[in-house]
Formats: sequence, C-alpha cells, structure tokens
Amino acid sequence: MTGPIGLHGGGEYLAGDEAFLDALLGAAARAAVTRTSHEDPGEDDVEGHQVRAGATPVSPPTLHVVVVPTAAARGLPDRASGNGVRAFERRAAALRLPAKVEVARAVDAASASDQDLVERIATADLVHLPGGDPDLIPTILAGSPVLAAMRDAWVRGAVLAGASAGAMALADWTWTPHGGMRGLGFVHGLAVVPHYDDIRRTTWQATIDTLAPGGIGYLGLDERTGVLADPDGVDRSWVVAGPGAAWWFPPGSAEPVVARAGERLTLPA
Repeated sequence: MTGPIGLHGGGEYLAGDEAFLDALLGAAARAAVTRTSHEDPGEDDVEGHQVRAGATPVSPPTLHVVVVPTAAARGLPDRASGNGVRAFERRAAALRLPAKVEVARAVDAASASDQDLVERIATADLVHLPGGDPDLIPTILAGSPVLAAMRDAWVRGAVLAGASAGAMALADWTWTPHGGMRGLGFVHGLAVVPHYDDIRRTTWQATIDTLAPGGIGYLGLDERTGVLADPDGVDRSWVVAGPGAAWWFPPGSAEPVVARAGERLTLPA
C-alpha cells in the first residue's frame, strides 16, 4: 500500500490556495480513518461509507500533519513552516476536521537524523514539503532517517505532498540553477515544472531538455494549483485542484494535455 501523492505549483499557503489544501486534508482524513480501522477493526462506524474514496469521514480521528521546511533551509525555514502550520490549522478548522499540525525542522544533515523528527514524521497522516531552493531537499534528505520515515509513512498510507521545490524533489529527477540532479524518487517518469503560469511564456522546455535524462515527461503546474494522486499503484489517476491548470507533456511531446479543477490526468508515475 502507498498513500496519495500531491504535487503543487507553488504559492502554497496563500489566499486562493484553499482548494488544494482542502484536497490534501480530505485525503489525509481518509488515510487516518483507514489507519484507525486497521488498528481497531471492531468499530463498525469506521468501515463502509466513511472510508470510500472521495468521501469525507463523518467522525475522523485527529489528523497528524507535519510540515517539513527543508527546501527553505537557506532562507527562512521557520517562516515557511509557520505559514504552513497556520494554513493547515485554518483549513482544518473550516472543514471541521480535528488536526494536530507540527513542524519537522530538517534543515541540515544533523537534523535530518534527529530521532524526534523521525518519529514525528513516521506517525503522520500528511507530510508536506513547502518550496524553496530545488537542490536542498535531495541534498539534505537523501539517505537520511527523515527520508526513511517519510517513505514509511507513505507506505503506511499517509499523504505525501510537496509544493514548488518540494514537488520537484518528489520526482526521480529535478533541476537546479546549477544543472539537473536526482530527486527522491517517489514519482517516476516525469519532472515537475512549478509556477507554470509564469514559466510557460519562456523557452523552458528547450532549456530543460538539455539537462533532463531522456524518456521523461514534464508536468507543468500553475501556482495555487496541484494534482493529487489516488493511493497505490502505477499509472495513477491524478485529480486537479485549484484555480489554475495542470499541463502534462508526455515524453517527447511539445503539446500538452491540459486539465483543470476536478478533471483527471493519467500519468506514468
């Protein structure tokens, strides 16, 4: 089993991003209900309609949300994580979902090995990586106990999501101002192109093609907009949430498949 994955184009936590935050919290609520039903299968009210895909649990357990500001390590990780905590608490309250929102401040090699952070992430229902510098997440987290905890939580069914540099890092491959580099490998067969509502007016594809390995596609995501994958498996169906669009360029294609809020894409991920 693996949980849902969320990829977001940036502008996370700001006004106008409510639709995607709500989608993440709804998926996390379903993951939490599934987790508690496995822990206590004798509770009849947990089974059935509360666990159906797309349903919002009637009486969900308290959600455990963890914000990991690794990509902001060179800048203002505390501001990034504080914005995340406030945004998730605000939207959880609006949805009437009980939630405990914490920070796992993994910003260097030492903190990426901190056992307290590892335990915090391993028990999460939603792990969220906000944006920043695209080289930092792969550099700091690769091979770390924090990354192992993220993978353990995801395999258990938790939602794993990233915005901008956080989304870029979840793929097999990402790029930086200094060239391409290997990502964390949670998403296969594509590279994420965030802030696409701005970057699509540039010669981005020709530039990235010179850095990217062959045989991958590109997923352009407008700001305040993301895609959320169904749990489990390959060739997942990804639903779009937010005011913008998702732009999928299959390998070798210069023409995108475009999807907007509520529509779905099938990606080789």
